[in-house]
Amino acid sequence: MLKQFCLFSLLIFVVACSSAKKKNGADDSDADVSGKNDYVLELNGDSDSGRAGHLKTIYFDYRSANITAESKKMLDENIAFLVANDAVNIQIEGHADERGSSQFNLTLGEKRAQSVYDYLTGRGVDGKKLTMISLGKEKPVSFGHDEEAWSKNRRANFVVTAK
Repeated sequence: MLKQFCLFSLLIFVVACSSAKKKNGADDSDADVSGKNDYVLELNGDSDSGRAGHLKTIYFDYRSANITAESKKMLDENIAFLVANDAVNIQIEGHADERGSSQFNLTLGEKRAQSVYDYLTGRGVDGKKLTMISLGKEKPVSFGHDEEAWSKNRRANFVVTAK
C-alpha cells in the first residue's frame, strides 16, 4: 500500500511539473504552430523586457526624433516580424531622458513615436495595427544621471496590444 501511494505521488508530481509554464511565463500558446520559435510573445509584453517577440527597442540621439541608420536596420527586422505575425498589434511608446522639462520631453517622446510610426507604415505595416503614446521622461529603464543612462532612456519601445 505504501509503495502504491509513493508511486501515485510521484506520478502526480511529474504531471504537475510537465504542465508548468515555460520560463518568463510563456506557455504553449506563445509558440508558433511549427514549434520552432525562440521568443516570448506576451500580451502587454514589451521590447524593453524582451517579451514582445522579436520586436526590438530603438534608440535616438540627444534631443532628436530622427531615426539613425542602425535603428532603421532594427526597424526593418521589426517590420518583418509584424508582417509575419499579422495578428500582432503594437503600441509605440516614445521616451526621453531626464533632462529637459516634462512638457519638452512629452513632445519629444511624441515626435519619436510618430517618426517610428511613419517609418513602419511607410514600409507596409498597416497603421490600424499601431497606436502611439508619449511617456516623456516618466518611464526610464536606466536610473543613472550620466550619458550611459540617458542614452538608454532616449528610445521608442513596443508593447504588444493584441496577438
